[in-house]
Amino acid sequence: MTAQAQSAPYQQLITHYENCLAQHGDSHLGVDWPNPQDAATRYQVMLDVIRPAQEKSRLLDFGCGAAHLYEYIQRQNLNYIDYAGLELSPQFLSLSQNKFPAIQFYHLDILTADEMTLPTFDYIILNGVLTEKLTMSFEEMWAYTQRLLQAVFAKARSGIAFNVMSKQVDWERRDLFHLPMDLLAGFLTRELSRHFVIRNDYGLYEYTTYVYRSPRNKVSILVPED
Repeated sequence: MTAQAQSAPYQQLITHYENCLAQHGDSHLGVDWPNPQDAATRYQVMLDVIRPAQEKSRLLDFGCGAAHLYEYIQRQNLNYIDYAGLELSPQFLSLSQNKFPAIQFYHLDILTADEMTLPTFDYIILNGVLTEKLTMSFEEMWAYTQRLLQAVFAKARSGIAFNVMSKQVDWERRDLFHLPMDLLAGFLTRELSRHFVIRNDYGLYEYTTYVYRSPRNKVSILVPED
């Protein structure tokens, strides 16, 4: 990790998750998810970003943590996915590499690394990367989010998926990143793509956004003749 990354405001996110891992080990609590059922729901929602294709989809799990998404892919026999992980935390990186030595894992900060260091992928998933802001202000977290999404989208040939906390809740936690949908939609349209889907249909207090480079193939609709 570079000195610039170590001094960045988002370094506290890395430290927080490393503390969770030290306390709870390789588990859902170790990546700060409250229960395994909701974690599995998130994995499936994230993977739903992948559109049908004739060939395998090359997928990058950005901020892969303990590679639990890959474990889910294995359990579900999703053999249409060619998985790779990226992790900024040395502790999580070592854990994932030891568990899955045959898998390609990248250790870099996409905001400071040379753009040629990381190859492109069909899809990039950011699960839990943008749900907590801890002591950062909303403005700091929003600025980081915009920079990160621009950098990640540049490496995605087809699309990306990420989740943030919803504003449509009874109360908000100061340490979580509750992002207004209209603010996000405006940014996506201006800076990334107007082809996006916002999912708020899976029962958690968050929403997931898919951003694509191209629109979905048009669906043929049969119109009855007069």
